[in-house]
Amino acid sequence: MKEQETKSTWQLLEVANGKPIKLWTEGVPVENEARTQLMNTAKMPFIFKHLAVMPDVHLGKGSTIGSVIPTVGAIIPAAVGVDIGCGMIAARTSLTASDLPDNLAGLRSAIEKAVPHGRTVTRGGRDKGSWQDVPQQADNAWGALAPRFKAITDKYPKLSKTNNRQHLGTLGGGNHFVEVCLDEANRVWFMLHSGSRGVGNAIGNLFIHMAQDDMRQHIANLPDRDLAYFEEGSEHFDDYVEAVGWAQDFARQNRELMMQAVIKATRQVITKPFEVALEAVNCHHNYVQKERHFGEDVLITRKGAVSAKKGELGIIPGSMGAKSFIVRGLGNEEAFSSCSHGAGRTMSRTQAKKQFTVEDQIRATAHVECRKDADVIDEIPMAYKDIDQVMHAQRELVEVLHTLRQVVCVKG
Repeated sequence: MKEQETKSTWQLLEVANGKPIKLWTEGVPVENEARTQLMNTAKMPFIFKHLAVMPDVHLGKGSTIGSVIPTVGAIIPAAVGVDIGCGMIAARTSLTASDLPDNLAGLRSAIEKAVPHGRTVTRGGRDKGSWQDVPQQADNAWGALAPRFKAITDKYPKLSKTNNRQHLGTLGGGNHFVEVCLDEANRVWFMLHSGSRGVGNAIGNLFIHMAQDDMRQHIANLPDRDLAYFEEGSEHFDDYVEAVGWAQDFARQNRELMMQAVIKATRQVITKPFEVALEAVNCHHNYVQKERHFGEDVLITRKGAVSAKKGELGIIPGSMGAKSFIVRGLGNEEAFSSCSHGAGRTMSRTQAKKQFTVEDQIRATAHVECRKDADVIDEIPMAYKDIDQVMHAQRELVEVLHTLRQVVCVKG
């Protein structure tokens, strides 16, 4: 074991009064604030073995994004976050680059019409990112989710007043996107990134505040109030596990519905018949679930990390304008069989908007049919880490199957 560790690519960070931290960040910058946050999490008494840190690590709420947090007997709602079940779906088609129209604006427009995206806040008006009339497919999917949702809202009625049914099959904003990509053989892929939308956000926030309320007497002893937790066996622990599991299922279904809508929209633009899902992946990167590691059953919270069990397929997107990867897990147990969920930000959205201009955005995305306006500057490729360095740092965690480059990108 010792011999294997000396050859390993992770770096060890010992934490006084806490569990060690193993970082797969060779050649990738890690901000000091993120290190402090990791050390705070490592001091929680229920951490199992060690924290595993992915190369896209950066500052988050309570815990860093890009970390794998194994726990026994407790769960930290803020570590899971408010975009519960956020993740990626990708599918390879039988189309090739030569089947795409010379001008891709029509394809982007068709996808934008088919998938509600973005957000408008109006008094009493409809949010443009939700359905006005929920389509039949989304309603059928909601029918399967509704009974469990009712069980949750019976206990927490506040959650029924959320965007739930009308958000199923919609993209959202921020870094959520739909892309048409080409792989190394010029084959066309569809790929998108989204989570559990308004209802997942409401569930996350409700339980984060509930954990803080439950720990009111102890909150001052925590390294960060966002590390408030539920202990196994407590009433709210079981309720949270039930709600978070439901939100993760909503997120997976949300991505499936959008993928179907993207395929349908493309068929309206490209009349040549084509097959889809020749290779397909649907994976979460903000979630918690029970898993077996080092011979024990533990709760694994992946906050901006993807499961990478041996042979398991995953998706690691770069920023808009950079490449993305379809990967196969190597089942590295030291990393709790995980990998990064993307490139990871190097600066905040506010900082990116201050530092870069629309002209910078136009240059950086010259090869992509996408929005190039002031509202998407925070997603500029330069606000993210170098995806090649990120992939090199996790070469013991995954192997690359396909390298994708975007040709169309729809942002929320």
